[in-house]
Amino acid sequence: MFAQVDYIPLLNKIISNIDEGVLVSDTHGTVLFHNPALIRLVGLEEGTSISKIKDINTINLSRSILRAAIDAGEVDAAGKPSGDFINFELQLEHSDGNRSLEIISGIISDEQSDNKKRLTLIRDRTDSRHMEAVFKPAGTTLTTQDPRLLEIIQRLRQIAPTNAFVLLQGESGTGKTQLVRMIHTLSKRAQEPFIEVNCAAIPETLIESELFGHVKGAFTGASNSRQGRFQSADKGTLFLDEVSEIPMHLQAKLLRAIQDQKFEMVGSDKTVHVDVRIVAASNQNLRDMVDSGKFRADLFYRLAVIPITIPSLRERPGDIPLLSRHFCKQLVARGYPDNTKCNTESLSMMMNYSWPGNVRELENAIEHGLICAIDGHIMPESLPQDIQDYNRHQYTLQSEEIQIDNDQQAIEIQSALKLSNGNKAAAAQLLGINRSTLWRWMQKYAIEV
Repeated sequence: MFAQVDYIPLLNKIISNIDEGVLVSDTHGTVLFHNPALIRLVGLEEGTSISKIKDINTINLSRSILRAAIDAGEVDAAGKPSGDFINFELQLEHSDGNRSLEIISGIISDEQSDNKKRLTLIRDRTDSRHMEAVFKPAGTTLTTQDPRLLEIIQRLRQIAPTNAFVLLQGESGTGKTQLVRMIHTLSKRAQEPFIEVNCAAIPETLIESELFGHVKGAFTGASNSRQGRFQSADKGTLFLDEVSEIPMHLQAKLLRAIQDQKFEMVGSDKTVHVDVRIVAASNQNLRDMVDSGKFRADLFYRLAVIPITIPSLRERPGDIPLLSRHFCKQLVARGYPDNTKCNTESLSMMMNYSWPGNVRELENAIEHGLICAIDGHIMPESLPQDIQDYNRHQYTLQSEEIQIDNDQQAIEIQSALKLSNGNKAAAAQLLGINRSTLWRWMQKYAIEV
């Protein structure tokens, strides 16, 4: 026969030391038990004790549980939660960044009492959501493990369901287009058109017609009426890529179309109304262009409701190994050998390179390396000439710097010996080193007294 053991103190100790938040309350919202992890997860000060669920002022837990129960169809005839366990997520604004909290809640029975209790478990899913942003970002093939870019992706996920205009700025090849497509995919307009316009690729004489359309006979060659990109994007998203290339004389009309959601087609006086969300991108700093008079300030501020700058690849070298593997997999799918490895020295050279073409240039470099691989390995000589030349130049600069440092050190030793009249102990003291170190340095630089 087994001896009876009181497990309650042991269970309390276990629950008090787990990472999951645990909260037990009665059906009136009075808190009967909570562990320290719950306080930390909901963003309250350490040591806070809560007696009512409403004391958790960082989130409205009761309302959130009711909303989740309604959404899951778990409410009774009176509109109250049925008590079945429900699972949902909440976003919590926290001092160290937004947190994604998974909440599981339901009614449990107590054999020692007829009163029912509500058990609520809270888990931190922030890291999991970040990993999803790395390996499975909805609507984009952008691959990253850079904390700054992960934060941008998370911010865009938060912005996407709104109708706010977004301006992405950054160098060419940083992934702005993929991020814009992600915004559309995650928006409420995802089932509506996504229209992309590269403003730099359209001749200045045609860009007005391209954006706003034209009626028959509006200009020579306009044999038929044609709707513009604004009309094509009605109810959806219009992506204005390289928006900095819009001519100044058209920026006022573009501002009105964006601001008032109406415009006139070229050659017509009839106003066209649309419902379009604008997402713009530029590889130039539009604020600098405003300051230099090359871009309208009112248009900039209308486009930049949510301005975000995408970091260049040289600012996130830690992404280079991850992106290299990603591009290798893509190239294997296109028929390249699947057993090619990247030499350690080659990877180091790529991480040292400045990447003026960013991710687009890296993709080309990986393809170049696979084509020129030696015995199944991407060697330094397999890489594009620009990368080899850059690293060779950097090595020369570093060698010159080392030589300058050595010359300076030799001069300092000679000066110390001169000031001390050849007394090595005094010279070592002046240099802040011991006599044996001074002796080694004198040997290295062939200095005699």
